[in-house]
Amino acid sequence: QVQLVESGGGLVQPGGSLRLSCAASGIIFSIKTMGWYRQAPGNQRELVARITNGDSTNYADDVKGRFTISRDNAKNTVYLQMNSLKPEDTAVYYCNAVLNAKDNGIYYNNRDYWGQGTQVTVSS
Repeated sequence: QVQLVESGGGLVQPGGSLRLSCAASGIIFSIKTMGWYRQAPGNQRELVARITNGDSTNYADDVKGRFTISRDNAKNTVYLQMNSLKPEDTAVYYCNAVLNAKDNGIYYNNRDYWGQGTQVTVSS
């Protein structure tokens, strides 16, 4: 079964840093994109950053210059380095991957997978 497992969330003071990790496991043939989304209470889920298999990246405007997304293709893992954190960055962060895989005996192309979410709280 294909799974995305996140780690690295927590409580940090304003101006601090956190690094999120997300590892994809299972029978995976290729990963098209990996990314991070976030959802604050009362808000819709929004894109934070995304990286393609060609290492092309895009970021939400309010995290540009503060967050950096990277991936380790050999480990099927994506990272989000978050610096200069602000209280408005507080949210549940979700890992996303679009990939080709065999899942429960079925072959999928360009299927969306999501992690379970990890809480990031920025507060003094």
